[in-house]
Amino acid sequence: MLEATSHMGQLLTVLIMALALGMDAFSLGIGVGMKGVRLQDVLRISAVVALFHLVMPLLGMFTGHFMSEVFGHVAAYVAGGLLILLGCHMIYNSIYGSSVPLLDYRSSVGVILYALGVSMDSFSVGVSLGMFRSDLLLTVAAFGGAGGVMSVLGLLLGRHVSRNLGEYGEAIGGAILFAFGMMFIF
Repeated sequence: MLEATSHMGQLLTVLIMALALGMDAFSLGIGVGMKGVRLQDVLRISAVVALFHLVMPLLGMFTGHFMSEVFGHVAAYVAGGLLILLGCHMIYNSIYGSSVPLLDYRSSVGVILYALGVSMDSFSVGVSLGMFRSDLLLTVAAFGGAGGVMSVLGLLLGRHVSRNLGEYGEAIGGAILFAFGMMFIF
């Protein structure tokens, strides 16, 4: 019973983090969608975002496993600190502007740069989760799924609403990551 509760807690934590990280794809997707994007482009951009949200945390988790072995007990503090810094960075970007430059999101280079930009935070969180030896398959599947779905929602919603909602979405995602970082440390 205790193991099932622990598994459920890990699942819930990973899903909340995946949604928080997906907020970046969602909020930037709103901005891109406001510029006008075809449904075919929505699917292509979102598929690449989902792929990057799979690969980046995977790379981060392998890095985190290595750091965990090297740093030992200090790893939990480092992981928590990374999440706090990442959360603060997302909140800062929501207030003072996005760190992803304007480019043509329909070009192959534009799609890759966009996906890389919205998935860099997934690498950092992957490093943190790798230090805690979280479930690899669950984490990358949740991050990839949430990144892709949130990207689709943001791009579609961007066709219909104002840019301010996207900024709030990134701030909410940053606040959630900040809170998880605090929980890891304390």
